[in-house]
Amino acid sequence: MNWIVFALLTVLSWGVYGVLLHKGRGQMPMGTEAPHAGLKAFLFVCIAYALIGVAAAALLKLRGSNWSFSAGGIQWSLIAGVAGAVGAFTLVLALGAAAPIYKGGAAAAVMPIVFAGAPVVNTIVAMSLHPPEGGLKALPLPFVLGCVLAATGAFMVAKFAPTNTGAKAAGPKVEATAQPTP
Repeated sequence: MNWIVFALLTVLSWGVYGVLLHKGRGQMPMGTEAPHAGLKAFLFVCIAYALIGVAAAALLKLRGSNWSFSAGGIQWSLIAGVAGAVGAFTLVLALGAAAPIYKGGAAAAVMPIVFAGAPVVNTIVAMSLHPPEGGLKALPLPFVLGCVLAATGAFMVAKFAPTNTGAKAAGPKVEATAQPTP
């Protein structure tokens, strides 16, 4: 059952990731530097990844790895790293764009979309690369319903996330602009 412990640790760390990232972004210098706050926070996320990479190399050494790698393993691992880094980068941008609307609660609006949407995308990609035995018709209804419920839940949590401005949770307000009458 080690895998479930690691999975739950991932849930915990990724569950706090958006909130901590938004907090770090908000603690960066503001004023004229406000447009750069997200990128500054992302820079330190990248530094943290590099430090964890050094720790992973040390763990390989401690476990007695022979340091052999395959070209395919390197290629796909780098592609996965780029996908993860692009996701972290666009997350920073999403939190920054949501901050004027949701203030400190931006992560409460953004992260449900990320963490409910990602498993749905993962499922689609995984089934495209490794179709289930019997094809898509063989998918159990509860599985399909779970995907639909995840997407619906993400929408509802994001739409009704509190704005931390004292207003009722009803999603961002869109200001109507008066149109000149002809």
